[in-house]
Amino acid sequence: MSGQGILTHHELAAAAAEFAAGLGPKRRLVLLRGGNDLPSLIAYVAVLGHGHVAMLASDDRHAERLRTAFSPDTVIDHGVVAAHLRAPRHDLHPDLALLLSTSGSTGSPKLVRLSHANLRSNAEAITDYLRLTSDDLAATTLPPHYCYGLSVLHSHLHRGAALLVTDHSVTDPAFWEQFRKHHATSFAGVPYTFDLLDRIGFSELRLPHLRQVTQAGGRLEPERVRTFAEQARQRGFDFFVMYGATEATARMAWLPPDLAIAHPDAIGLPVPGGEFEILPLPEQPDGTGELVFHGPNVMLGYAESIDDLRLGRTVTRLHTGDIGYRGEDGLFRVVGRRSRFTKLFGLRIDLDECERTLARIGITAKCADGGDRLVVATLAPGAPADQPAQIRRTAAARWGLPPTALCTLTVEEFPRLANGKTDYRSLIAAAGSIGGGQTLHDPGESDQERILRLFSTVLDVPAAPHQTFTELGGDSLCYVEVSLRLEEILGTLPTNWHRLSVEKLAATAAPAAAHVRRRSRTVDMTVPLRAVAITAIVATHGNLVTLLGGAHLLLAISGFNFARFAPSGGPTRVLRARLRSLARIVVPSVLWIGAVALLLDTYPWRVVLLANGLLGPPGWSEPAWHYWFIEALVVILLVLALVCTLPWWRRLEHRYPFGLPMTLAGLGLITRYELWEPRGGDDIHRAHMIFWLFAMGWAAARARNTRERLLVSAFALCTVPGFFEDPHREAFLLVGLLLLVWVRRVRLPAAVASVTATLASASLYIYLTHWQVYPWLEDRVPLLAVLASLAVGVSVSLLVDRLPRLAPRLVSRFNPQAAAPGPSRATTPL
Repeated sequence: MSGQGILTHHELAAAAAEFAAGLGPKRRLVLLRGGNDLPSLIAYVAVLGHGHVAMLASDDRHAERLRTAFSPDTVIDHGVVAAHLRAPRHDLHPDLALLLSTSGSTGSPKLVRLSHANLRSNAEAITDYLRLTSDDLAATTLPPHYCYGLSVLHSHLHRGAALLVTDHSVTDPAFWEQFRKHHATSFAGVPYTFDLLDRIGFSELRLPHLRQVTQAGGRLEPERVRTFAEQARQRGFDFFVMYGATEATARMAWLPPDLAIAHPDAIGLPVPGGEFEILPLPEQPDGTGELVFHGPNVMLGYAESIDDLRLGRTVTRLHTGDIGYRGEDGLFRVVGRRSRFTKLFGLRIDLDECERTLARIGITAKCADGGDRLVVATLAPGAPADQPAQIRRTAAARWGLPPTALCTLTVEEFPRLANGKTDYRSLIAAAGSIGGGQTLHDPGESDQERILRLFSTVLDVPAAPHQTFTELGGDSLCYVEVSLRLEEILGTLPTNWHRLSVEKLAATAAPAAAHVRRRSRTVDMTVPLRAVAITAIVATHGNLVTLLGGAHLLLAISGFNFARFAPSGGPTRVLRARLRSLARIVVPSVLWIGAVALLLDTYPWRVVLLANGLLGPPGWSEPAWHYWFIEALVVILLVLALVCTLPWWRRLEHRYPFGLPMTLAGLGLITRYELWEPRGGDDIHRAHMIFWLFAMGWAAARARNTRERLLVSAFALCTVPGFFEDPHREAFLLVGLLLLVWVRRVRLPAAVASVTATLASASLYIYLTHWQVYPWLEDRVPLLAVLASLAVGVSVSLLVDRLPRLAPRLVSRFNPQAAAPGPSRATTPL
């Protein structure tokens, strides 16, 4: 079944037979490029089930490499025949059925040759230990060109079970809607899938028909295995950890679910029909060695050229390259790798092949596994200025790695061990000393690379193509800068771009011709509202004009952004993300106010600790109440950060995304109208008194239709009047609120957009610093007082933003020894 309808096994077979008839009776080599959709599935079953040899490609670039290396007779793209030779031209071995790239191979045309017997034996083994029945229904969570995703397809079709064919991500609510609607019983995941499940709060999803979850495609940390296994036991489904390789048609070992909690570090038992041999290694203790697998699912061999397609079996056992042992409990465990491979973003990278590839383009380099990035060291003497850009382009084209997955460094000479071999540990240590920094700009880089570089630079975290701005920790403080710079890359900024992956953002890029300097730009409505609000605050305090209500409007905008940048995942992850965002307000505020208090003796300690509203006098007094807005915002965000971790609260938020904040806004009226005995004094600047404005902004962000927007508007029109007893102040706030509700984006002249973006991005620092700037000028030159206040705040904001990126350079300049241990000299990471 799929989004296009439901097919029975008989109907699938009939559709595949009809498709195969168009390919002709003679056996041919067929290149398939597809996804998790019905046309691709029918085409694959047609090719494999009617005697042809299927060769699967992951994307257009990979397909082109395979076409060049193997010259297929037919090319099928998502179920459509794109190229077809009338007469096949290949001599194909009769046992050959399927050609797959090894797990994320590094760009070489080396393929795994698999037979029908390989596929059948592994499908039978998987259906055996998973105890699959015809009642099972698996959702397609992995791409079909990946051996793990393909094994799900093979095992379920072999058993007569069903497939929920969908290309939705597990982070997409539509995936789980389909999962529940069709009573799906299982899904498969690689380690990153489980990161995504944490983000969406999988532990709280109601999935009454879920029977099993399987994991493979890389090592999942033992503690995470144990945690998920315990969750599976509590919720009544099985969690299978598996170990495999494309060369073994996918699976070699499995860990019974009842052993996962006690033995989360094990890969388990050989699949039915297979066995492991421990090949002794001189450098390993007795009983530990290379895992060698025997079984009917071991490949025929590799294919590196057309001539290899006529070969039969050239391999009888599989040397995995993994070092492991069999424990006293009978379970096998992997403790390391024999060869130099690393795995980044789900791709297995051969480090020696990386060095050979760079050598072919004239770059002498040493490549090492830096954990979460590939370390590439080159020799400094004679290195061209564009060499880092060359390396980055090669990494993207040959290995599929984003720029943030690389770190380049130059050395006078490669460090050596006593035996003369390269000292890779020293290179990794040198790379570890590199801090954040601007990546080089390369005019030839793709839109995806530019977006990755933008996200990584502004957010100061490694970014991957599948991640979104929100997932990477983006919030309102950096939203403005990123949105404007992103528009320069894409031409037009998509709605809800902050929740689109880098890959999807790059796909929306306008043609190069559209990237001309425009006289106007589209900006998010919160940008001019924040700019106007902070300017109104400064202008009022600087005696230039009287325009009150700016801070209260900023509070509503904060509520709007609180909803828009809501993190996903489990309670711990959500709390951590909320506290990180809160720290970006609290830390600079406490540091600035504390410094002013020390130098000028201006503020008491309760103001430095942002507690004047809680511990200070009831009435307004300056300067103690200068930072009331920040205090109130911090209290609200801290309370909500803690409350959002409660299971019942998360269920309410998930079920009533609009109703919950509207209810909170309604409850906030209890204090707004002082329905209990008020404390008295300056209540309109206290968190409990103005929370309803924050909640109203939250509800505005969640309003998805006219009815809901009308409800928020009516609420504002009924509750704002009378709050300040100042009609002008109330009107200013009301207009801002209504614009927040009804206008999501606005077109502004380019110059105006740039100015408003700068002011909006710096609004926190303008608010912090203007109290120390405008008093010097307000009586004599009010305009200059306002302009100076804005300029100082913007300057401090820019300095804070650049400081993490400048720090490593300063360290390197004033203390070269700290920047690069040993003989290495670190340069800018990519």
